[in-house]
Amino acid sequence: MAFAVFQANPLAVRVTAGTGSERAELRRFVQPGGFYVFDRGYSDYRLFQDLHDHACSFVGRVQENVAYEVRRERPLTDTDRAAGVIRDVDLRRLGTPHHTRRLPQPFRLVWVSTGRHRVDGTVEPLILVTNRLDLDAELIAVAYRGRWTVELFFRWLMKCVLSCRHLLSQTANGVMFQVYAAIIASLLLSLWIGHAPTKATYEMVCHYLSGWATEEELITYLERMRHKATLSKK
Repeated sequence: MAFAVFQANPLAVRVTAGTGSERAELRRFVQPGGFYVFDRGYSDYRLFQDLHDHACSFVGRVQENVAYEVRRERPLTDTDRAAGVIRDVDLRRLGTPHHTRRLPQPFRLVWVSTGRHRVDGTVEPLILVTNRLDLDAELIAVAYRGRWTVELFFRWLMKCVLSCRHLLSQTANGVMFQVYAAIIASLLLSLWIGHAPTKATYEMVCHYLSGWATEEELITYLERMRHKATLSKK
């Protein structure tokens, strides 16, 4: 799924058998000029290079044992520290000198505190790689935190919209139908009320479908939610 963080809505969805490469699926969604944020499951130097070559921006998590050579340390501002940033460096190289997939151009690593500590008392950080050398470290941290929006969407989709204790069908077409129908329903509700639907919104729709609420009551509720969303944006 390609997900627009600021709109809190999916841009594109593809249901697969679950046996393929997620990195390959990500490449299907890449649009030149896009800004992509991903976790360390997508950490791949070739993917980083491909995104850079397509004029895309990216922020991705890498392993703590990542090899790199520092070109310069960046000073941290109070705003950076408030966002949890603990180190920010420009790179001369990402990967070892003998690494066949090292990134040739200067990229950047940003260390962000997770709020957790190791047994020895040291901070357990997230290490983020990015090709955006122009952005403040604070914004790199904020961009990565925005990745959790898609996790929250899936939680809402599966638990609130689908109420998925089980799938309605075990066939590939049946699963695709259920997933796509739920996503379409969530998009329509989002367009109507102006933000991602809540569990209360889902429950109201269920009341209507079960005959416990009238169409007029449903529309009144949705209009009230849209009015609240409009006021919150002013």
